[in-house]
Amino acid sequence: MGALSIWHILILALIALVLFGGRGKVSDLMGDFGRGINSFKKGLNDSKDDPRVINAETAEKPKDTVQR
Repeated sequence: MGALSIWHILILALIALVLFGGRGKVSDLMGDFGRGINSFKKGLNDSKDDPRVINAETAEKPKDTVQR
């Protein structure tokens, strides 16, 4: 159990290849992730400013249509 098996070595080699041999692939991936988060936040802020979006607090509640 103390020795590394072939699967451990292959997984470590794959991680090292991605980190060191990727020529910026990891940094590009993280940059894309950051841009995605920023556009998501911008979309949330735009929906608050958009008058077409109905705010749940100011919207009228539907009236009961069933007469009792």
